[in-house]
Amino acid sequence: MDNKKYFIGVLIISIILSTFSGAFFGFIAGSLPGAQGSSLSEKWKNVMTGNKAKVAINIEEKKDEIQIIKIEEESSVITTVEKSSPAVVSIIISKDLPIIERYYQNPGGDTGLFDDFFGGRFNNFFNQPMYRQNGTQKQEVGGGSGFLVSADGYILTNRHVVSDEAASYTVLMNDETKHEAKVLAKDAFNDVAVLKIEGTNLPYIELGDSSNLKVGQSVITIGNSLGEFRNTVSTGVVSGLARNISAGETGMSSEELIDVIQTDAAINPGNSGGPLLNITGQVIGINTAVAQNAENIGFSIPINSVKNIYDSVKKYGRIVRPWLGVRYSMIDGGLGKDNNLGVDKGALIVSGDKTNDVAIVPGSPAEKAGLKEGDIIKAVDGEEINIQNPLSRLIGKYKVGDEIELKISRINEEKNIKIKLEEMK
Repeated sequence: MDNKKYFIGVLIISIILSTFSGAFFGFIAGSLPGAQGSSLSEKWKNVMTGNKAKVAINIEEKKDEIQIIKIEEESSVITTVEKSSPAVVSIIISKDLPIIERYYQNPGGDTGLFDDFFGGRFNNFFNQPMYRQNGTQKQEVGGGSGFLVSADGYILTNRHVVSDEAASYTVLMNDETKHEAKVLAKDAFNDVAVLKIEGTNLPYIELGDSSNLKVGQSVITIGNSLGEFRNTVSTGVVSGLARNISAGETGMSSEELIDVIQTDAAINPGNSGGPLLNITGQVIGINTAVAQNAENIGFSIPINSVKNIYDSVKKYGRIVRPWLGVRYSMIDGGLGKDNNLGVDKGALIVSGDKTNDVAIVPGSPAEKAGLKEGDIIKAVDGEEINIQNPLSRLIGKYKVGDEIELKISRINEEKNIKIKLEEMK
């Protein structure tokens, strides 16, 4: 009897607790938003939707950051262009060309009685158009670009822009003023020329440093595109460094340009001689050539190879260039291996195919110092020579009269030779 009462009591208590628990948790569940008629999967869907909302917010925040970066970059380009454009000039090329006039003449000459008889009524019938020169007139025949590098009127441009000795050159400023330009010097080894106009407090661009350029670095070009669209701006990046190219215009001899900058910023005919700028507005190169049958492959002369030219023209009125007096080929892995040189970089002193392409120029500093054909110049004053750092660039850093030490390899024996640089004649 007692066991029966105990069992009935436990059963009653269990029913009461179950009823209470069910009511309590049912109330809680019913109080949750969206719980009415919601399955468990729907509740998880709500949770996941909330996470997606947070992700979307983060993406929007990233977009804002990207937009800010883009705006800052565009602002830098605009600032650079506004600062530099007044110093970029158009160079107008003019020549005295003959004035040709047309006139009419009877190829048979005087018809005598025939003309007299008909009263000259048939003169025009027998006359034929002829042409003759009637004096000359100065006419515009071309154009290029340049840029001021000093407040007193010094201008840098390409040599091929001002190569015509019979032409005259006028500089057109950004404010439409014109100045007659004097060609002070043309570099026979680089496509560089220095001009001068009269003036004071002129706008000019600061020369930068081209020794630490990086592939992918942003650049800006400004120039007189097609000789018609002045101060045209284009942007791009440094696409390559230390390129060696053969450049020339149609109908003109080509020249070898070494250690030039490659860029995808548009360089069109007429842009020649204009500046290649970094994002801060400093000149890092002079635009000089484009690759034919290609898109957006242009080349600029590094400004560091121009600085000594400009300085010597300002100081001496002419280009004073240090000279070593060797002909060489840059060594890469392939050349070194194919010729069993035992090295994969340096400058190999070697003669050319033509009779006058001697390896060592007679009377040059190289000959005086005892350099020989077949020597490999490995370093200049401890600075290693390689494809990215060619011999010409290193020699260009020095001045006439400087003494340098060359590290050379001669038949697998290394030597150090001191050479005093002289002026190139």
